[in-house]
Amino acid sequence: MSLTSLTSSTSLTTPTSEGPLSRFALIKAVLGPIMRLMFRPQVEGAERIPGDGAVILAGNHLTFIDSIVLPLVTRRQVHFIGKDEYVTGKSLKGRLMAWFFTGVGMIPVDRDGASGGVAALMTGKRVLEEGKMFGIYPEGTRSPDGRLYRGRTGIARLALMTGAPVVPFAVIGTDKLQPGGRGMPRPGKVTIRFGEPMEFSRYEGMDRDRYVLRAVTDSVMAEVMRLSGQEYVDMYATKAKAA
Repeated sequence: MSLTSLTSSTSLTTPTSEGPLSRFALIKAVLGPIMRLMFRPQVEGAERIPGDGAVILAGNHLTFIDSIVLPLVTRRQVHFIGKDEYVTGKSLKGRLMAWFFTGVGMIPVDRDGASGGVAALMTGKRVLEEGKMFGIYPEGTRSPDGRLYRGRTGIARLALMTGAPVVPFAVIGTDKLQPGGRGMPRPGKVTIRFGEPMEFSRYEGMDRDRYVLRAVTDSVMAEVMRLSGQEYVDMYATKAKAA
């Protein structure tokens, strides 16, 4: 398969143009070949991603470079939430990071405090209402040990509020290239698997029913587990990290 895409604080400024002169196009043209050589991505099921309209990509989260690999292997630009600290650095390195991450589709949001989760949810909702593709890690944070942890129900609320289909995905091998999520990743092979789109129109109007939200979230996580082959842990990753 041809890999053709590389892919505050709640100002809700979404990267826009995906045309030939956009910053996204420039980044994928310049850095895409380098990233492909470094990570040698093997992609399965990318044709299952709808070619247009609102789409939610939901998958596992092993390490920092997941958000670099995912845009690399999708034809459409993926918009995703990122820590605002990635774009607030004043040094040359900080400015380059801001240019790169906002260029590939990251939307910086301050997720600290009681309003952080709501801000992230509303940002995702707006992206989807614009007919774009939104990437989310339902675990809410990187896995502390390579296992798959319980999903948070924000993914279900987004799907039910917008009617967007959910395409589950699994990233495999990134934790071997960047153990602990720190330091420069080493070259190696990464596999990315996409599952069949999941739609939940039968639950329309039930986005505040906690039992429905949990059922939808668990069904998405079951697909992610099937795609990734990870062991599932029925607890939140944040709780595991705090233990």
